[in-house]
Amino acid sequence: MTSRPRTSHRAKDVLGRFGEELAARHLVKGGAEILDRNWRCREGELDIVAREAGTLVFCEVKTRSGTRFGTPAEAVVGRKAARVRLLAVRWLAEHPRVRGPVRFDLLAVSRDPIPGEPEAMRVEHRRGAF
Repeated sequence: MTSRPRTSHRAKDVLGRFGEELAARHLVKGGAEILDRNWRCREGELDIVAREAGTLVFCEVKTRSGTRFGTPAEAVVGRKAARVRLLAVRWLAEHPRVRGPVRFDLLAVSRDPIPGEPEAMRVEHRRGAF
């Protein structure tokens, strides 16, 4: 039986923060305004809340250093999407002055091997993902 190298929680946290920063930059570059980042309540955490062309956008960011365990987008399914929706309701309750149409996006950040730039990262933005 072969063993696989373990990634420390600290390394995962650093990678996750790096991915969220890239995702936030991607949103701003596309014209969005970041309203909140890493907002927490007892049920969990919203990665990014933004406003884009009058629409409130609740963003889940998934970052992967490879695809051995699937793509970042494959990590956001049923229960995770339902949790983000619940957190959006909680966020809206705490921000009663912020209103508008709502959308749920996924920003999948992954390593995109490019010759000469092995550490390049790619941001895939799926609007209305769930």
